[in-house]
Amino acid sequence: MQQVVLNRPGEFVVRRAPDPVADEGRALVRVCRVGVCGTDLHAFKGRQPYFSYPRVLGHELGVEVIEVPDNDRGIRPGDRCAVEPYLTCGNCHACRRGRYNTCESLQTLGVHTDGAMQTYYTIPVENLHRSETLEVDQLALVETLGVGAHAVQRGEPRPDDEILVVGAGPIGLGAIQFAKAEGLNLRVLEIVPRRQQFVRQLGVEVLAEAGGIQADVVIDATGNAPAMEASFDLVRVCGTLVFVGLYQGRISFDDPALNKKEMTVRASRNSAGIFPELIRLIEEGKIDTRPWITHRLPLAEVPQQFPTLYEQPDLVKAVIDVESP
Repeated sequence: MQQVVLNRPGEFVVRRAPDPVADEGRALVRVCRVGVCGTDLHAFKGRQPYFSYPRVLGHELGVEVIEVPDNDRGIRPGDRCAVEPYLTCGNCHACRRGRYNTCESLQTLGVHTDGAMQTYYTIPVENLHRSETLEVDQLALVETLGVGAHAVQRGEPRPDDEILVVGAGPIGLGAIQFAKAEGLNLRVLEIVPRRQQFVRQLGVEVLAEAGGIQADVVIDATGNAPAMEASFDLVRVCGTLVFVGLYQGRISFDDPALNKKEMTVRASRNSAGIFPELIRLIEEGKIDTRPWITHRLPLAEVPQQFPTLYEQPDLVKAVIDVESP
């Protein structure tokens, strides 16, 4: 099969690799779409934490099942599925609490272990989430949507809370669309004009500058240190700040201001148990991820075309076309 490997920062290579074989508890799938994540872009530049090279990227996946062992999840050959790309131990403190997204030995496909930027792949059956109606483009973006949706859940918003999402990149868009589907009172802070326009097309109010605004729940999806530090000022008294963007370094805040507001600050990592709900929301038309896709590249042309993604002023989300289902 064809496989693309990030050999070292700035260098992809295409190679032939043996076809994987389904074994006990694992399904063989045809990889149809691979979403390009900020993690992948940072890895290409050599700026991704928890990363080593060489690495096969690819954790945002829309796949078709080729072979699958008997299972109680109803997964059959021919099914189109989203892939939950988190491999966990099931036994640590976090897993026992149902917080397997923070498993002490978490392995995320394409980050800690090789992912699926290749023609075929094997995956534990329990990591597959099927849909009878969704396209592989939609299924490939469930994971991204899940990261943003989990950030909203981490904020534990009440029905009368005002929500402010800071940053409308793909993770921010996931938070925006999930909050909108949940009927929450939502605004967005975004400084990039093309992203502002995209958010307005979703029917959501967008602000170009804070201007003294505050909200009960602030979700910072920037991964930018100055923006993250400024987000402390955006939180209302007794409010909650959720950091879902990842910055490789330290940030600081004013402790008296934090104490005066009795503010809650939370981190949000990946997602846990939310894929079925997200697939249902997409199937029901309450969330549409297809407009996110602004760029496509064939698998074989990743080494040539991937670097050009940094030059695209209108980039929202890129996907790699591997195989048609």
